Amino acid sequence: MFELSNETKEFIKKELGRYETKESAIIPSLYKVQEQNDGWVSDEAIHAMSEIMDIPVARINEVFHFYTMFNKKPVGKYHVQVCCNVACCMAGTRELFETFLDEHNAKEGEVTNDGRFTFTRVECLGSCDTAPMMQINEDYHENLTPESARQLLKELR
Repeated sequence: MFELSNETKEFIKKELGRYETKESAIIPSLYKVQEQNDGWVSDEAIHAMSEIMDIPVARINEVFHFYTMFNKKPVGKYHVQVCCNVACCMAGTRELFETFLDEHNAKEGEVTNDGRFTFTRVECLGSCDTAPMMQINEDYHENLTPESARQLLKELR
Protein backbone atom coordinates (compact mmCIF):
# COMPACT_ATOMS: atom_id res chain seq x y z
CA MET A 1 0.00 0.00 0.00
CA PHE A 2 1.35 3.41 -0.99
CA GLU A 3 1.55 6.15 1.60
CA LEU A 4 2.66 9.72 1.06
CA SER A 5 5.72 10.60 3.11
CA ASN A 6 5.48 13.51 5.54
CA GLU A 7 7.84 15.46 3.28
CA THR A 8 5.59 14.89 0.27
CA LYS A 9 2.46 15.81 2.24
CA GLU A 10 4.07 19.07 3.37
CA PHE A 11 5.18 19.82 -0.18
CA ILE A 12 1.64 19.29 -1.52
CA LYS A 13 0.13 21.47 1.20
CA LYS A 14 2.61 24.22 0.39
CA GLU A 15 1.81 23.94 -3.32
CA LEU A 16 -1.92 24.15 -2.63
CA GLY A 17 -1.32 27.52 -0.97
CA ARG A 18 0.69 28.93 -3.86
CA TYR A 19 -2.06 29.02 -6.47
CA GLU A 20 -5.50 30.56 -6.93
CA THR A 21 -7.00 27.15 -7.70
CA LYS A 22 -6.14 23.78 -6.18
CA GLU A 23 -5.89 22.19 -9.62
CA SER A 24 -2.81 24.30 -10.39
CA ALA A 25 -0.91 22.30 -7.75
CA ILE A 26 -1.50 18.97 -9.51
CA ILE A 27 1.57 19.02 -11.78
CA PRO A 28 4.19 19.91 -9.15
CA SER A 29 2.55 17.46 -6.74
CA LEU A 30 2.67 14.67 -9.32
CA TYR A 31 6.39 15.36 -9.79
CA LYS A 32 6.97 15.10 -6.06
CA VAL A 33 4.96 11.88 -5.76
CA GLN A 34 6.83 10.40 -8.73
CA GLU A 35 10.13 11.29 -7.05
CA GLN A 36 9.01 9.64 -3.80
CA ASN A 37 7.84 6.49 -5.61
CA ASP A 38 11.09 5.65 -7.45
CA GLY A 39 10.19 7.34 -10.70
CA TRP A 40 6.55 6.45 -11.29
CA VAL A 41 3.03 7.23 -10.07
CA SER A 42 0.67 4.42 -9.06
CA ASP A 43 -3.12 4.45 -8.79
CA GLU A 44 -2.71 4.31 -5.01
CA ALA A 45 -0.55 7.44 -5.14
CA ILE A 46 -3.24 9.25 -7.15
CA HIS A 47 -5.83 8.30 -4.52
CA ALA A 48 -3.55 9.54 -1.73
CA MET A 49 -3.06 12.83 -3.60
CA SER A 50 -6.81 13.15 -4.07
CA GLU A 51 -7.41 12.88 -0.35
CA ILE A 52 -4.84 15.43 0.71
CA MET A 53 -5.64 17.85 -2.14
CA ASP A 54 -9.42 17.47 -1.93
CA ILE A 55 -9.53 17.06 -5.71
CA PRO A 56 -11.40 14.17 -7.36
CA VAL A 57 -9.26 11.27 -8.58
CA ALA A 58 -10.69 11.75 -12.07
CA ARG A 59 -9.40 15.35 -12.23
CA ILE A 60 -5.89 14.33 -11.14
CA ASN A 61 -5.97 11.47 -13.65
CA GLU A 62 -6.88 13.89 -16.45
CA VAL A 63 -3.61 15.71 -15.86
CA PHE A 64 -1.60 12.57 -15.10
CA HIS A 65 -2.61 10.79 -18.31
CA PHE A 66 -2.29 13.86 -20.53
CA TYR A 67 1.39 14.53 -19.82
CA THR A 68 4.06 12.05 -20.87
CA MET A 69 6.55 13.14 -18.20
CA PHE A 70 4.67 11.12 -15.60
CA ASN A 71 5.44 7.41 -15.63
CA LYS A 72 2.50 5.05 -15.39
CA LYS A 73 4.57 2.02 -14.41
CA PRO A 74 7.94 1.37 -12.74
CA VAL A 75 11.06 2.48 -14.58
CA GLY A 76 14.71 1.59 -14.18
CA LYS A 77 17.20 3.65 -12.24
CA TYR A 78 17.91 5.41 -15.54
CA HIS A 79 14.91 6.24 -17.71
CA VAL A 80 16.31 6.76 -21.19
CA GLN A 81 13.87 8.63 -23.39
CA VAL A 82 14.94 8.78 -27.01
CA CYS A 83 13.38 11.44 -29.21
CA CYS A 84 11.90 9.81 -32.29
CA ASN A 85 10.32 12.83 -33.92
CA VAL A 86 11.23 13.96 -37.45
CA ALA A 87 14.49 15.87 -36.86
CA CYS A 88 15.93 13.25 -34.52
CA CYS A 89 14.80 10.32 -36.67
CA MET A 90 16.44 11.86 -39.72
CA ALA A 91 19.61 11.96 -37.63
CA GLY A 92 19.36 8.27 -36.71
CA THR A 93 17.58 7.95 -33.38
CA ARG A 94 15.29 5.12 -34.49
CA GLU A 95 18.32 3.00 -35.27
CA LEU A 96 20.05 4.15 -32.10
CA PHE A 97 17.00 3.20 -30.04
CA GLU A 98 16.95 -0.31 -31.54
CA THR A 99 20.68 -0.61 -30.82
CA PHE A 100 20.07 0.29 -27.16
CA LEU A 101 17.42 -2.41 -26.89
CA ASP A 102 19.69 -5.00 -28.51
CA GLU A 103 22.79 -4.09 -26.49
CA HIS A 104 20.89 -4.19 -23.19
CA ASN A 105 18.71 -7.18 -24.03
CA ALA A 106 15.74 -4.94 -23.29
CA LYS A 107 12.17 -4.45 -24.41
CA GLU A 108 10.72 -1.03 -25.04
CA GLY A 109 9.19 0.47 -21.92
CA GLU A 110 10.31 -2.38 -19.66
CA VAL A 111 12.90 -2.35 -16.88
CA THR A 112 16.07 -4.24 -17.78
CA ASN A 113 16.86 -7.38 -15.79
CA ASP A 114 19.50 -5.53 -13.76
CA GLY A 115 17.00 -2.75 -12.88
CA ARG A 116 19.23 -0.06 -14.35
CA PHE A 117 17.46 1.04 -17.53
CA THR A 118 14.09 1.64 -19.13
CA PHE A 119 14.17 2.70 -22.78
CA THR A 120 11.23 4.69 -24.11
CA ARG A 121 10.56 6.36 -27.46
CA VAL A 122 9.14 9.84 -27.10
CA GLU A 123 7.66 12.09 -29.75
CA CYS A 124 9.52 15.31 -29.07
CA LEU A 125 11.91 16.57 -26.45
CA GLY A 126 11.87 20.08 -27.88
CA SER A 127 15.42 20.32 -29.14
CA CYS A 128 15.16 19.85 -32.91
CA ASP A 129 18.07 22.20 -33.61
CA THR A 130 20.40 19.97 -31.56
CA ALA A 131 19.17 16.62 -32.91
CA PRO A 132 19.70 13.84 -32.27
CA MET A 133 18.97 13.93 -28.58
CA MET A 134 17.71 11.94 -25.64
CA GLN A 135 16.81 12.50 -22.03
CA ILE A 136 18.17 10.38 -19.18
CA ASN A 137 16.10 11.00 -16.07
CA GLU A 138 16.05 14.81 -15.89
CA ASP A 139 19.16 15.45 -18.01
CA TYR A 140 19.08 16.32 -21.71
CA HIS A 141 21.83 15.07 -24.02
CA GLU A 142 22.02 16.74 -27.40
CA ASN A 143 24.11 16.61 -30.59
CA LEU A 144 24.59 12.89 -30.06
CA THR A 145 26.51 10.48 -32.19
CA PRO A 146 25.97 6.74 -31.88
CA GLU A 147 29.31 6.58 -30.06
CA SER A 148 28.61 9.42 -27.63
CA ALA A 149 25.16 8.01 -26.82
CA ARG A 150 26.53 4.55 -26.11
CA GLN A 151 29.31 6.08 -23.99
CA LEU A 152 26.75 7.91 -21.85
CA LEU A 153 25.05 4.61 -21.06
CA LYS A 154 28.36 2.85 -20.37
CA GLU A 155 29.17 5.51 -17.78
CA LEU A 156 25.90 4.69 -15.99
CA ARG A 157 26.66 1.00 -15.52
